[in-house]
Amino acid sequence: MNDNEKNNQQGQLQIELPQDVAQGEYANFAIITHSSSDFIVDFARVLPGVPKAQVKSRVILAPEHAKRLLGALQENIVRYEREYGPIRIPSQESRTIAPFPVGKGEA
Repeated sequence: MNDNEKNNQQGQLQIELPQDVAQGEYANFAIITHSSSDFIVDFARVLPGVPKAQVKSRVILAPEHAKRLLGALQENIVRYEREYGPIRIPSQESRTIAPFPVGKGEA
């Protein structure tokens, strides 16, 4: 039995992070849709003065995993705010969460 098989038997999951993925994609806008079997999260980048946001990454989750992600995000936000202080979000009239007003602007 090799080390990977031993680790898997002991419940440890090894995760590989390829270099091209490790760089990440900056996103400041997310769109969430769902069906009866999936949650789809599109991460996009909105730029001032540009009327069209470009989706940079799409993640498709089973409902159970979406709920686990929600819990993990809540837990990590609590930790973050405990260490760095509250995260402030300007009040917005719509449910769209954009980093700045979408609409008029100049490029």
